[in-house]
Amino acid sequence: MGGLTAWLPLVDGAERLGVVAVVSPTLDAVLLRRARVLASLLAMMITSKRSYKDSFVARTRTEPMELPAELLRAFLPPRTIGTAHVVSTAVLEPAYEIAGDGFDHALTATTLHASILDSMGHDLASGLATSVTLAACRNARRTGADLPQLVESVDAALTRWLPEQFCTGILAQLDLASGVLHWSNCGHPAPLLIRNRALVPHAMEKEADPPMGFPFAFASEPRKVHRIALEQGDRVLMYTDGATESRMRNGTEFGLERFVDYVVRAAAAGELAPETLRLLIHSLLESESTGLRDDATILMFEWRNPQS
Repeated sequence: MGGLTAWLPLVDGAERLGVVAVVSPTLDAVLLRRARVLASLLAMMITSKRSYKDSFVARTRTEPMELPAELLRAFLPPRTIGTAHVVSTAVLEPAYEIAGDGFDHALTATTLHASILDSMGHDLASGLATSVTLAACRNARRTGADLPQLVESVDAALTRWLPEQFCTGILAQLDLASGVLHWSNCGHPAPLLIRNRALVPHAMEKEADPPMGFPFAFASEPRKVHRIALEQGDRVLMYTDGATESRMRNGTEFGLERFVDYVVRAAAAGELAPETLRLLIHSLLESESTGLRDDATILMFEWRNPQS
């Protein structure tokens, strides 16, 4: 087939859905402008129809999806969201077999809400626990709950409906104007702070509270909420242990040091946050000889000072 080919991204808000090829004998400014409009319309059509047309979903799958993964993915938000002042992006693997891992992010006029979750087990019950946690978080924040009330809502929901399950996680709220981040750590690995293209050691390491759910009933103290002021261009990285405990083909653990080094080098190279996570998860998958041994979820957001 002759002519020139222009590849244009299919973008819904901040989420990249794919690309579309436009083939023409010649390419000029008018044709490219029309092609961009076509790409925008296609992105909106895909986003609208994939929520109720199974044929759209089926075309994106390369193998059958297990029931726990089907349940949980029905609750997950878009992988990337953002405004002029913040972008939040996440990846979750293995795509067709996840059960207990999950993430959430949402925007209001003033706040980014972000969370990463890891429920006990790797079966339908763990997927259900993560789904209940996601629903409890959303229900609480949509009624104006602050962070302590939000975590309390999750504790109550899991204790009432799934008393034998528990969920670790980080629940965070970022003020978009000031860059002040509040978070609660419920038995989860500490978030990482990337500043000036380097890791800030121990910046967000705090003593973790018990996991959400029934274990908190035995806690002697209320949940703790931590605070940090972000600077222009700071990136906060949250992850589940499957991302660092995977093993490479030679048997060695991928490890936190290698994990952090990859993200830091990507920041130094100027890679966008969604591209950084896409390449990182591919690196994890390619390093495994038999696939990931556990769910691996990574969420990263970047704050841009509105005053800059």
